[in-house]
Amino acid sequence: MAGSFTAMFLALPAPFSSRGDAQESNVAEDETGEAPRLPPDARLESLDKRLDRLQQAEAAKKAQVHGDPNYRIGQLVLSHLVGAPFGGFVVGFVLDKVLGTKPWLTLVMMFLGFGVGVMNVLRISKTPPGQNPGTDR
Repeated sequence: MAGSFTAMFLALPAPFSSRGDAQESNVAEDETGEAPRLPPDARLESLDKRLDRLQQAEAAKKAQVHGDPNYRIGQLVLSHLVGAPFGGFVVGFVLDKVLGTKPWLTLVMMFLGFGVGVMNVLRISKTPPGQNPGTDR
């Protein structure tokens, strides 16, 4: 029985032969090195047109979104006048807790924060209109 089992597999043709593919053509001989030319697909052309239209609409929308530079500078001034004293308050509060000097470091750091905020506002007000006020250029 073992002999007939091995004979059965020897009688089968090899699934992969060196003669070519199922149409008996040698793939290496048929290749030209160029991409095959397919007929244009109407769905892809429609998708390209819609994508171009949406990209143009998005670019137009982004061009309109630019805000008023004065409004942006006002927000920057406000953030400096609020953020610097608040930061000084937090640092002073933590130092008061650590060192046990209850209100004094909080008050000193908060007033120091006010001073830093006012100095930042003065620096922002001295920048020419065409430049970004947050940079030193």
